[in-house]
This record gives sequence, structure tokens and C-alpha cells, in this order.
Amino acid sequence: MGQCGITSSKTVLVFLNLIFWGAAGILCYVGAYVFITYDDYDHFFEDVYTLIPAVVIIAVGALLFIIGLIGCCATIRESRCGLATFVIILLLVFVTEVVVVVLGYVYRAKVENEVDRSIQKVYKTYNGTNPDAASRAIDYVQRQLHCCGIHNYSDWENTDWFKETKNQSVPRSCCRETASNCNGSLAHPSDLYAEGCEALVVKKLQEIMMHVIWAALAFAAIQLLGMLCACIVLCRRSRDPAYELLITGGTYA
Repeated sequence: MGQCGITSSKTVLVFLNLIFWGAAGILCYVGAYVFITYDDYDHFFEDVYTLIPAVVIIAVGALLFIIGLIGCCATIRESRCGLATFVIILLLVFVTEVVVVVLGYVYRAKVENEVDRSIQKVYKTYNGTNPDAASRAIDYVQRQLHCCGIHNYSDWENTDWFKETKNQSVPRSCCRETASNCNGSLAHPSDLYAEGCEALVVKKLQEIMMHVIWAALAFAAIQLLGMLCACIVLCRRSRDPAYELLITGGTYA
């Protein structure tokens, strides 16, 4: 019965190590996704410390590759030292992922204030030329999120660009995809996106942070199961005489 329990724990542990390798790839993907998306919205969010959870989660992903290798070798070789090392590293990574979750919630709460402070500045510097980074960022966001202005398209009337052009129109990135002849004219508001960009940028950034939080929580739960199985194998290896004989190849007298 004891051997059966140990064998089951070992099987689960080996399976979990394979999951760790898959988890490592997913965590690295999530971290990279956060970096890429941040690059698209960095003009609207100046606090680079928001990337800390993404950096940590990529580091955790890379470490999980090593953990999976250590866990597989330790389980197959029946190494008490290897399994103990495996448990300690898993514990450290688990604590790190808890920190990621906490940081994720902290920065998620700060997103709205950060965007509100930055977006006004970005819209004021818009000049409508493609080489200008701020102008490209605004046009990109308006097209991608289907929005116009900060709160609505009328916000453009307060910008220097609108006053200088004097053509009573907003950027063409405000035009709905279904409006084929739209030139941004305020005379045809039905051709323009009605929703402002600030709320949608905040929502997008908060969704990104939630991806990090859920990824960290999911794999923290898997790691807890991995630590539990490793501890079971370690404890029974120490206490079960039948298991010791199984490892050494001996027999009962």
C-alpha cells in the first residue's frame, strides 16, 4: 500500500514537472505580451515600474524550465537531496509569484490615475504628422480601440492642432471603419467614434495586468501541488522500510 502511494506521488510529480515546462513557456509569453502591449501604450502610461510584474514573471518562467529539469532528475534518480532542493526552489518561486500578484493589484489600481495624468499631455502635443511619436500613438489607439478624443470627439476642439488646422475636423483615425467617405469632419458626427479613449486605455491596461495576475495565481497553485507531492515522496522515503528496500534492491529477511 505504501509503495503504491509513493508510486502515485512520483507519477504525479513527474507529470507536474512536464507541466512546469509548459507553464514556463506560457509565463514567458504573458510577460512578453505585456512588454509588447506596453510599447503600444507607453505614451499614456509613464510609470515604467508597472513593468516590474512582467519582468518578474518572465524570470519565473525561465526558472521553471530549470525547476522542471531538477524535479524530473530528482524524481527518477530517487535523490533526497535533489527533491529537497526542488521543494526549496519551488517554495521560493511560489513566494515570488505571490509578490507578482500583489504588485499586479497595486499597479492595476494606479492605472487610472496614471492614464488620466498622461493622456491630456499627449493629446495636447498631437500635430498630425506621422514621424511624431505622440501623434502615431494617438492614431494607433483611436483605430485599435475604436475611440475618439479623451472623453469623446469634442475634446479635439480644445487642442492646438484643431485650432491651427481651422477645418472643423478631427483626425481621420476617429472615423468609423464603416464610414467609407469620412474625413473627420465634425459636420458628420455619426461617422466618428462616439466613445472617448481614456476609459478604454485604462480598461486595456487593467486587462493586461489581470493576465499577469491570473497567470501567476494559476501556476502558484500548480507549484503548491508539486511541493506537496515532493514532500510526500521525501517523507515516505525516510519512513517506509519497503520503499528503502525497493530503492536498494534488497528483500525482507
